[in-house]
Amino acid sequence: MSSSPRTAPPSTQWSPPPLAGGPEGADALRPLLNTVLDALRDGATTRGGPVPAGGPQETTARLRDTLAEVLPDRGTGAEEALRALVTALAHGAADPAHPHCAAHLHTPPLALAAAADLAASALNPSLDSWDQAPAASALETLVTRALATETHPTGPAPDAVVTTGGTESNQLALLLAREDHGPTLQTVCGANAHHSLHRSAWLLGLPEPVTVPAPDGTIDLTALAAVLTDLRGPLLVTATAGTTDTGSIDPLPEIADLCDRHGATLHIDAAYGGPLLFSHTRRHLLTGLDRAGTVTLDLHKLGWQPVAAGLLAVPDTDRLRALHHTAPYLNPDDDTRAGLPDLLGRSPRTSRRPDILKIAVTLRALGRTGLGRLVDRVCDTAQHLADLVDTDPRLDLYARPTLSTVLFRPAGAPDHTVAETRRDLLTRGHAVLGRARAGGRLWFKATLLNPHTTPDDLRELLALTALVEGSTTR
Repeated sequence: MSSSPRTAPPSTQWSPPPLAGGPEGADALRPLLNTVLDALRDGATTRGGPVPAGGPQETTARLRDTLAEVLPDRGTGAEEALRALVTALAHGAADPAHPHCAAHLHTPPLALAAAADLAASALNPSLDSWDQAPAASALETLVTRALATETHPTGPAPDAVVTTGGTESNQLALLLAREDHGPTLQTVCGANAHHSLHRSAWLLGLPEPVTVPAPDGTIDLTALAAVLTDLRGPLLVTATAGTTDTGSIDPLPEIADLCDRHGATLHIDAAYGGPLLFSHTRRHLLTGLDRAGTVTLDLHKLGWQPVAAGLLAVPDTDRLRALHHTAPYLNPDDDTRAGLPDLLGRSPRTSRRPDILKIAVTLRALGRTGLGRLVDRVCDTAQHLADLVDTDPRLDLYARPTLSTVLFRPAGAPDHTVAETRRDLLTRGHAVLGRARAGGRLWFKATLLNPHTTPDDLRELLALTALVEGSTTR
């Protein structure tokens, strides 16, 4: 008679590393957090500027020297690994908290939002089934519906899904429209639209979007009317509230009127400009937003959240029905009938972080007034930078800013000087500026998202561009 196989007892000579969750998790995290915070400070101090000097090769070489061996035979221990790699990452970061790091819609996150993100990582709920995320799923439902009510205050049942950002939100908007209207759906967008719309049409097997001119940074309404008159079949018009290059806002009420006249569905990409809703002085710029069937929001831009914090809002939760999906191990029908919430219809993703927690903490901590002040602060800062450029005869200003983006360039400089100056500033570690082509010329792009930026910071930034510009043209 053969004996049954036996499982050896766990070794008593070795203990697994501590976990972040449970009653003991906080005590395990506390000393590690001190190491991380010290490393963040030391790395930023050593860097000394908005970006590491030396360019890609030197940055890679420094990191390679620190890393040495990716997978050593014997580990170095938690404290050393955290200290070494977090310091190296902070030293080599493009730090959006530095006032001269102003190239992209890359926000410096609020400390309270980053702290909330730590709790999300420690608890590690996954929002693909209720039994993995009981409280997180309830929080997501409450917060997304409240935010959707901001975009669609008169909708029958406003709702939103959490996304990884504007790109995923735009893709979902096209997906929902395709499911409503079929695969012949024709998308119409402005030349100012985000690149994700063209990519989303390709990924979803839809016709290539028809592009309407946007000569002043916003959709040409006459050209849009002509396109909608000529096209046949189901149409989806996409407007933008806060373009990537200039921060311009399309004429939303007029576009909505044209959509009504021609029977087209309207999607508005408000990834950048959506948080104007929190501002008492600027929310009027989004008049017409509520007339869209879908609205993209992205709170890791003008919401000061760590990536990711995107949403797609709809006026009626029924608009999201196309996302429903069944996996017997996650949302079996009998569990749903018994009252367990079905989360698979909240996203095309399966495993999902509770990104809603940091958003909820921020909304509660700052309220509408606090968030509105932050929005107004960076938009006012952009106006001040435009004033400085406008009164300097050595510089040209593209246009007065609508949001927090300012385009400027050295007066009379050729495009290649603008491009070379930007790269020189980046390589020297002095400034991180974007670039944008508008009006047939290349411009420096300053995207001001840091509410702590001062007038002196702006003057220093302009002085840096003038100094390096002079050195590259000698």
